[in-house]
Amino acid sequence: MAASSSSSVQAGPSPETRQLQFEQGVAISLHLWLSLTVAVQNNLGGPASADKRDWFAGAVVEMFPSFVDLAQASQPPQPQPPSSSTARQPPLPPPSSAQKKGPPRDPEAEDVEATLLQVMWDEFETNVDDESEVEVADRILRVRAQCAAGRFDLVEDLRRRWLATRGKSVAVQVTDGGDQETDWESADDDDDDDDDGEDIEMSEAPPLVAVPRERTPPEVDGDGFTKVTRKKR
Repeated sequence: MAASSSSSVQAGPSPETRQLQFEQGVAISLHLWLSLTVAVQNNLGGPASADKRDWFAGAVVEMFPSFVDLAQASQPPQPQPPSSSTARQPPLPPPSSAQKKGPPRDPEAEDVEATLLQVMWDEFETNVDDESEVEVADRILRVRAQCAAGRFDLVEDLRRRWLATRGKSVAVQVTDGGDQETDWESADDDDDDDDDGEDIEMSEAPPLVAVPRERTPPEVDGDGFTKVTRKKR
């Protein structure tokens, strides 16, 4: 069961810092997802595939309650001094069942996995069948738990991995047995030496844009079966 985020928010980094680190962790996790990287490089989501990936990160973040909102909701209400008008008012009725509900909870791992698969199909026309969405969802939930505890070790580790692969393309090779082997290769290996003196800010992270996009429905043939296609545009 997913734990309530509000109970995990403790003293330490501000809610704004926790939220920023969580958003960066989600964005970097998607940038490191091999299936999504291949889809973006091959424009399977159309010419705006890179922008769709940024929107994808924002959509995943919105599945979780904001640390800022949770912190504000956990603050006790300020007592108001009684006035002559309020003193004559009848007592308030007991809270309803809806009001008795606790703070919003984080989604279950299965919900995150289902969202990852659905967006990959709807936006990138890619059917992920290697169960890599399980690893990505688990990584996102671990990032969430660490940020709630005021720790950002995993986010920093993901950021270092992303900086190491930034600017490189993914080579996909098919072996005799039909299995695919992948490897990160530089877009220009001759420029590796020129990058030694470049200073990279460790705070850099992929952008995150939460803008709704129009989804393309899957194509259905005459027999009523959904076609699984991966086409370049």
